[in-house]
Amino acid sequence: MGLELEYINGQTPLDEDEKEGLKIPTITTRKELDEFEQLNIEKAVVWSLSRKIKIENIITEKFIKDLHKRMLDDVWTWAGQFRKSNKNIGVDKFQIRIALRDLIDDCNFWITNKTFSEDEIAVRFSHRIVSVHPFANGNGRHSRLIADILINHGFGKPVFTWGRVNLTNKSVTRTKYLTALRAADEGNYQSLIKFSRD
Repeated sequence: MGLELEYINGQTPLDEDEKEGLKIPTITTRKELDEFEQLNIEKAVVWSLSRKIKIENIITEKFIKDLHKRMLDDVWTWAGQFRKSNKNIGVDKFQIRIALRDLIDDCNFWITNKTFSEDEIAVRFSHRIVSVHPFANGNGRHSRLIADILINHGFGKPVFTWGRVNLTNKSVTRTKYLTALRAADEGNYQSLIKFSRD
């Protein structure tokens, strides 16, 4: 039968090659996939909370990839690898490394020069990762977790609440989150910063 997925607003469709990377052949629906991915992501959250990670180790291409692998390696063979197809969002697949290098350089500049508040630095870092969309799946969840790691380990502040709900499901809160992301796309980060702490 294979994996048949329905997508809600803001979710990036997987192509057939990416679907073939599914490690659990019994998964056939979006609900089952979400459940298995969530279990894997929860293990990554526990891992991230159980150690001290230095800020200079967080803001690296290696950490960006390693975190994605930790989040989805039980489910996808391509976890932690940059996508090999273009999507309805994000930079061209051949520009991913360059865009991330620019982001890493920008984030280090923001930190060194205290350009923004710590919350805004972490939220901007998260938003830009989503804009690059480096992975075939899990970009939003990855970007929120890396923002939590940056704010908590890098700046010593509490993790973000991100609306206090699972943002992969259709809800009023998800709609509010997507609206805040679109405002950030236009350079207005205030709604996204506020949402991250609601």
